[in-house]
Amino acid sequence: MSKKYPFKTDTQWWKRPWSSISGLQRTLLLFVVLPLLLLTALGIRFGLGQASQFQEQRLKNDLELIGRAVSIPVGAALGQNDRAAIELALGSVFVLGEVYGASVFDVDGTRIAAAGITESDLSRTSIPERIMTTGEGQEAYSRVAGRDLFSHFLPLFDHTGQIKGLIQITRRASDFGRALDQLTIIAWLVWSLLGLTIISAVMLGHYGGVGRHVDKLQAHMKRVAAGDHSHRAVPEGPSEVASLAHGLNSMLDSIEQAQREVEAHRQAETTLLARLKDNEKMVAIGGMARGIAHELGAPLSVIDGRARRLQKTEGLDLRQQKQLEGIRSQVWRLTRTVNQLLDYCRPAATQHRNIQPALLLETVCDAIRPEFESAGKQLRIDLTQPVPGLHGDAGRLELALLNLMRNALQAAHSQVSLSLTAQASRLSICIDDDGDGLPEGPIEQLLEPFYTTKSPGDGTGLGLAIVKAVAEEHLGALRLDKSSLGGCRACLSLPASRHNTLTEHPSSPTEDLAHGTD
Repeated sequence: MSKKYPFKTDTQWWKRPWSSISGLQRTLLLFVVLPLLLLTALGIRFGLGQASQFQEQRLKNDLELIGRAVSIPVGAALGQNDRAAIELALGSVFVLGEVYGASVFDVDGTRIAAAGITESDLSRTSIPERIMTTGEGQEAYSRVAGRDLFSHFLPLFDHTGQIKGLIQITRRASDFGRALDQLTIIAWLVWSLLGLTIISAVMLGHYGGVGRHVDKLQAHMKRVAAGDHSHRAVPEGPSEVASLAHGLNSMLDSIEQAQREVEAHRQAETTLLARLKDNEKMVAIGGMARGIAHELGAPLSVIDGRARRLQKTEGLDLRQQKQLEGIRSQVWRLTRTVNQLLDYCRPAATQHRNIQPALLLETVCDAIRPEFESAGKQLRIDLTQPVPGLHGDAGRLELALLNLMRNALQAAHSQVSLSLTAQASRLSICIDDDGDGLPEGPIEQLLEPFYTTKSPGDGTGLGLAIVKAVAEEHLGALRLDKSSLGGCRACLSLPASRHNTLTEHPSSPTEDLAHGTD
């Protein structure tokens, strides 16, 4: 079961230094958030400029409307030279709108009437001349009584349509920017809040949607880098991150497969080197055995022949007969040892043929029967079921089976059981005895050449090594285990013939061979 990682949002990411922010987060901030904030700042700047122009134009239009509203009664009063009516009309501008002053001037720029803050004299300016020339209103900024003012000038017409003077409507210049300043403060505050919101959303969204999965993937990769190649990442998160996890797992699977192959090659190389060493040893032993057989063969034959002739001599007492029998026994032991050395070092047969397992076992039993009869032990044979044929060297297989039978005979107390079974495409020839069982220690040690548990002089330690070599020659194996009879169980497993020819033992299911029986 995979470990569950709780979703933890980093709510204090802004407190971390820039270096602690992940590379992907920095990329998002630099290439997504920052351009977005710059674009919004430019948009706000452009909008404030447009709002400033709009606000300024609206205030100017307000002054123009107020001026035009009072210019008609003021012009009529000016045409009639009615100062009281002029002053009354000027006072109404404060009711109509937010203004700071109003004045009436003649065509020369001399002030006739005033209310509030206005220019006192326009004779030194070009405004009266421009109004008289164009007949249109004029605008101007000026400083009066320590204040910056904006003035709107309009011509005054009498009932005949002639310009009799001009009217000035003033307002503080700061009024134009006051509302804009408030709007600017509000706009930049909104922009700041928007920027913080965007940054927070990007950072938290990245961590929740991508960052935490990337962090877990990095943790998985660190475990792998530490040597835990059996660890696998849990694919989760966005498809891109999940695909990285799948890729990591696939890479680890490939690495493990490659390691297994390397280990298999290494083991095969080790086995090959061991076999080469064994072959070299076998070649050396074979040369030595052939030399020993050549040097000892003739003398041993002479000794055995003379001992046999002496046994036939009349007048020998029992002690002499036993001594001669001992000499022949030692000669036989030496001859057997040399023959086992030759058998162990004999090269594997290259010419195999089809073999009937039942006939092979019958041949082996016929050869070993006198030894069982002489030892007074029982041999039970079970060949009841039909089995496929074998493909191999009959002589080498007989040699291996005879060694197994002799080992079982020597170890058994009273009986040995021989059975032949078939399973799938393999044959198993098993030999069980009721002896003391396997000795303590690794079983593989028993298959090493020259290793024996018998007393000195009773064995060479080559019997099981020969059986193992023959089994490997035939792509089989030798297995030692505990027998149901209480002793040891030796099973020779061999591949069945490709032709899969069935053979049956024609005799009864069980044959008993005991001392004195055929």
